[in-house]
Amino acid sequence: MRRIATGAAVVCAGLWLMTASPFARQELTKAEASDVEQKLLMILARGNAPLPAPRTPVRTPFTDHEINAFLKFSELVHLPAGVTNPRLTIADGGQLEGHALVDLDAVRKSKERGMLDPLAYVSGTVEVGAIGTLHAVNGQGTFSLQSATLGGVSIPKTLLQELVTYYSRTPDSPAGFDLDKPFALPAAIQAVETRRGTATVVQ
Repeated sequence: MRRIATGAAVVCAGLWLMTASPFARQELTKAEASDVEQKLLMILARGNAPLPAPRTPVRTPFTDHEINAFLKFSELVHLPAGVTNPRLTIADGGQLEGHALVDLDAVRKSKERGMLDPLAYVSGTVEVGAIGTLHAVNGQGTFSLQSATLGGVSIPKTLLQELVTYYSRTPDSPAGFDLDKPFALPAAIQAVETRRGTATVVQ
């Protein structure tokens, strides 16, 4: 369940390093987070169930407001130390926009840095933002980055990738998440359909 919850955050957010915006006008609630947890339990149960032939697709919708409540309140979400306050906005055409507060000191100190390395000159907790498009079909997902910012200043994809790599590393995946590589959708999810404010998981 924890893996599906984390995977769902990645699939819907294109990575936990994303988002900002209109949802802030409405208060996020624990009830919404609980609703998302129940939906994820049903997705997990269907993913583990034997596949009938033919199988009728099941669609489970999530609003970006629900997702943000889930990210804020759910105990199923385990963000890496140094990443806080992730937020997600879903636009038309699969576009995702997001922000998170990121501790840059840990990344900066992770290796020796030269004078031309931009991370040699930044410190503290800074807001990282990204905008991109999620394509999720046939059981595979890809994320196409359009732009990224650090403290509101535009940064290259290579810098965002270093941050993502550092904070997404695990013992099973020491290289972390690669923004350029397709990823398998979990729990027999075949696609994620998006429209403004909503992502629908198709199993």
